[in-house]
Amino acid sequence: MPRKLIAIVPAAGIGARAQSVGPTAADHERGRLLAAQSLPKQYRLLKGEPMLRWAVKALLADERITQVRVAVAAHDGWVEQALAGLPRTAWRPCGGPSRAATVLAALQDAALETDDWVLVHDAARPGLPASALKRLIDVCLQRQAGGLLAQPVADTVKLAGTMGLDNTGPAGVAYGAQALAGVEKSVSRERLWLAQTPQMFPAARLTDALLAASASIDQFTDEASAIEAAGYTPVLVPGSVRNFKVTWPEDFELMEKWL
Repeated sequence: MPRKLIAIVPAAGIGARAQSVGPTAADHERGRLLAAQSLPKQYRLLKGEPMLRWAVKALLADERITQVRVAVAAHDGWVEQALAGLPRTAWRPCGGPSRAATVLAALQDAALETDDWVLVHDAARPGLPASALKRLIDVCLQRQAGGLLAQPVADTVKLAGTMGLDNTGPAGVAYGAQALAGVEKSVSRERLWLAQTPQMFPAARLTDALLAASASIDQFTDEASAIEAAGYTPVLVPGSVRNFKVTWPEDFELMEKWL
């Protein structure tokens, strides 16, 4: 066993793609003094609890995780209430301008030892099953290698062309800026996987990988990318369809059906 196994949840963003919907019925029922359009998505309610709280509770399901550390923006006014009463949980106002910068700041704030391990999990993946979390930890510790939950691509994959189409649909319905595009070609889905979280690595290795890329740290949209750039090969561990990332407005309703 490692000396410590720490989970980090970067939660300093606002979730812009999820901002096009008003307050849910649950928001009104709880008497929240907020509008869902301005509320960071990690604090939107799912079955009466903030999404962030669901994500943290999913990590706490495995007792091998010593602590869950939530990294938020400096002036976050919601996190204390959202996480109130949860065991083995701390929040730190060390969020940065990007996901990778926030994770690096959280790693440095935690002051972990050389033989500690870290799991990084999205606040927007509240449906993480305990079985998938256990599988990731078991594989990484057994192999002494970093890894991530992921799902093989099941759909046919199309590469969009660089020239977009008119984004007005039937009867003049307007779509998003990139909703309509021409197909440049089909891409083989063989060997393609969709990355999920948690992603688990030796803490020192992940810190070094992010520091080494400090000049271009914002290019990394997940921790495995930084590890790959440092010359390592993360292990792909089968995840779960329930562990999808809440990204678009309609995802909130779908996630509530899973929880």
